[in-house]
Amino acid sequence: MKSYKLIATILSLLLLLSVSTFAQEEKEMTQEEFQQEMTRLTQNRIELTKEVNELKIQIEALKAKQAALESVEDSQRELYVLVGATEASIARYRSDVAALKGKIQRREGSVEDALLALQALQNDKISALPEFNDEVYGQLQRSLDAWKEEVANKEVIYTVVKGDYLWKIAKKSEFYGNGFAWPVIYNANRDQIKNPDLIYPKQAFKIPNLSNEEKAKYDKAKANYKPAPPTQN
Repeated sequence: MKSYKLIATILSLLLLLSVSTFAQEEKEMTQEEFQQEMTRLTQNRIELTKEVNELKIQIEALKAKQAALESVEDSQRELYVLVGATEASIARYRSDVAALKGKIQRREGSVEDALLALQALQNDKISALPEFNDEVYGQLQRSLDAWKEEVANKEVIYTVVKGDYLWKIAKKSEFYGNGFAWPVIYNANRDQIKNPDLIYPKQAFKIPNLSNEEKAKYDKAKANYKPAPPTQN
C-alpha cells in the first residue's frame, strides 16, 4: 500500500511542478497555448494514473499467486508427513520411477523383473502422492501390460530332435505343459506335417500361444483323463 501512495505522490508533484513552471511563464504564453498545455498535462496524468492502476492489478495478481504457491507448498509438506516421506526419500522414489520407465521403454531385462519393480513402487506409500499416482498406477502399468502382451504374442519356434513327437512337445513345461494340446501345434504347422504321427528331426515348428478357450479345453481333457488299466495276460 505504501508503494501505491508513493507513486501517486510522485505523479502529483510532477504535475504541480509542471503547472507551476508554466504559470511562471504565463506572460510569454497566450491563453490558448496555456490551455492546450494544461489539457496535455491532464491527459498525461490520466494515462499515468491508468498505468498505475494496471500496475496495482498486476501486483495484486502476483501476491495472489505467491499466496497460492505458499498454500501448495504447505499442502505438499502435509502430504509428505502423511506418507512418512522426506525430501530425500521423494528424490529416491522419483529416480526409481524414472529408471523403471526407461527399462520398460527399452524392453530391458525381463517382464517379471519389471513387474516386481513396479509392485515395489506401488506398495510404497509415496505412490499415493499426486506427483506419482497416475504414473505408477496408470502410465507404467499400461506400458508394462503392453510389454507383457508383446512377449505373449511373440512367435516361438521349436526345432524337432530325435525322439520327439507332438504330444511330447506339447507337454514340455516351456510350452503348454499339457500333451492334450498337441493339435494346436499340428494345426499351426500343417504345411510341414502330413501325418501327426510322423515328424522328423530338424523340422522347425511354430508353437502358438493357447487362447483362454483352448487352455480351458485342454486342461479339462487332462483333468478328466484316466489311463487304461494294464492288460492282464
